Amino acid sequence: MRHKMLWAAVALMMMTACSSDNDETIVNPEDNEWTPISLTRAEQELVTSNNDFAFNLFRLAGPRKIWVEDPEKGIILSPISITYALGMLNNGAAGETQQQINKVLGFNNADEVNAFCKKMLTEALHLDKLTKVQIANNIYVNKDYTLNPVFVEKANDFYDAQPETRDFADGKTLDIINQWASDHTERMIEKVLSEKEFRSDAVSYLLNAIYFKGTWKEKFKKEETKEEAFKSAGKKVPMMHQQKKFLYADKGDYEALQLPYGNGAYSMTILLPKEGKTTYDIAQGLTAESWKTMWQSGVPSEGAIVDVKLPRFETNTDLDLVETMSRLGMPNAFDPQTAEFPDFCNTPTFIGLMKQVARIKVSEEGTEAAAVTEIGMLNSLAGPSQPIHVDFHADHPFIYMISEKSTGTIFFIGHYTGL
Repeated sequence: MRHKMLWAAVALMMMTACSSDNDETIVNPEDNEWTPISLTRAEQELVTSNNDFAFNLFRLAGPRKIWVEDPEKGIILSPISITYALGMLNNGAAGETQQQINKVLGFNNADEVNAFCKKMLTEALHLDKLTKVQIANNIYVNKDYTLNPVFVEKANDFYDAQPETRDFADGKTLDIINQWASDHTERMIEKVLSEKEFRSDAVSYLLNAIYFKGTWKEKFKKEETKEEAFKSAGKKVPMMHQQKKFLYADKGDYEALQLPYGNGAYSMTILLPKEGKTTYDIAQGLTAESWKTMWQSGVPSEGAIVDVKLPRFETNTDLDLVETMSRLGMPNAFDPQTAEFPDFCNTPTFIGLMKQVARIKVSEEGTEAAAVTEIGMLNSLAGPSQPIHVDFHADHPFIYMISEKSTGTIFFIGHYTGL
């Protein structure tokens, strides 16, 4: 299985961040300047539409699954990972099923999805020599079925995926799928599919893996980390602390802070509710347009001197996406009676399983995050100016995003509650 290694974000006087915690790479800042990805107006509109998908997904998967049913639990997910997995499958779809997938992802047609995914695979390769971003795609096919040659060609050309035919009843395929997920997330995600979820009669399993490891442009000093109370959690958390110049904005109901990795090609944006407001309130107003204009007002262009407190934390999510994606507007794909995937393989199919496992670790050094999205296809015939000085103390639930600077593409979005 071939895959792309995308080396991205981290700059100015930084060292560190490769595939191993013990590896340390020294890079001359002059050799690590950030060069933005060039987008046409049409391509930027596609990114905007796809970011709307990211926020719609977060609103539906977050508030309903997390903030309402289990309000004490945080969430981390990768919208772009879903775009890759669905975009790859979309080349086998047709009719209303394909139209629904295109609309949910924010594109007009499958060709646009392919072009977007290919662009990110190729254009983001050398954004930063210190931050590591890895994107991989793969397809496992049951030996009883054959994929459409045109579908395979597009999977190769746009997603760098090489389908692999296996005997799903051999007792080894489940372990091989989970090993692939582990290998392509630097062992952050060691299990994406359980024995209960795996079906030996499935037609195919399509996977996308995203791995990110970035070092803060301005690291937090470990000696400054103290145990402090986290409001609403009823406990203390390890709170990192530093005072530096960062991009900051007062948005009325919440404060926004941008913490860049390395040379600034990637960054984490944190949205912290003000008194009387919640992360749920903020999530309802997040759109691609509000994301684009986040930093257009409220702070001098050179940033503010900000006293930052941010928890050192780790969050894991195992999310069933079938209901969420159906409610977002693509129900036909999950219904064996209405699903249209005539260009996928030699039998009628529908999506019987769609899930994402994601994990994030935030520390004084930086951030490590990973996500694996899996789609299980079943046989339809068989059954389913002067710097200002502010305090930004993230001591209560907040929303955070990891994004690419030049395009604004959101790689990860999460919700932290202190638990």
